[in-house]
Amino acid sequence: MVNEISSEFSPKFLKDKRMEHAVAVCAGMFLERGIENVKMTDIAEESGVGVATLYRYFGTKTGIAAEAMTFLWNDLRELFGGIFDSPAFVSQSGIKQLHDLLRMYLVMYTAHRDFMKLLGEFDNFVLRENVPKEELRGYEKSVINFYPVFEEAFRRGVEDGTVRPAVDPGIFYTTYAHALTEMCKKFIAGEILPSDDFSDAEKELEALIDTAVYYLKK
Repeated sequence: MVNEISSEFSPKFLKDKRMEHAVAVCAGMFLERGIENVKMTDIAEESGVGVATLYRYFGTKTGIAAEAMTFLWNDLRELFGGIFDSPAFVSQSGIKQLHDLLRMYLVMYTAHRDFMKLLGEFDNFVLRENVPKEELRGYEKSVINFYPVFEEAFRRGVEDGTVRPAVDPGIFYTTYAHALTEMCKKFIAGEILPSDDFSDAEKELEALIDTAVYYLKK
């Protein structure tokens, strides 16, 4: 018991908890203000962790930004947790599972717009700062990957006769995941050209999803 207590309240444990708090605070500030409008000094002041300590622990703003985005992805993963293992989902035909899975992008657009907007900002931030790919491995692991669920639903659909087998599931998934994600980012970023009208953005997303399902359906 003494060892457990001393370990729990060791300097390293307390430091890690402070850094976790700083990351959570940073994530909230990014959602509210955007990445560019938040400085390391702002994070330090809001979290109560010295700015010098933040730089020593995370290296640069890109370091804590990647941790903050990882935190947000993990938080979103918890919200979606259990959906694809639920009896209601598992009992459906393969094509219906695929339809529901693709509609998750619509859910992210309608219910998590602040996160999707931040996702686009982070992509631009990473490119602008020329962040090495090696430094994003932890972030990459946190990104929700629907493909395993998609692949299983595709296999089920082929077996139950609702999905045509003459489709490469990997190429299909990558194509529509990219398309739907980028559409969401574009709509959230806002209208640019005089001819832009995003008032029917949800219908456009639904049209793309329905087109994808129609293509898969046997």
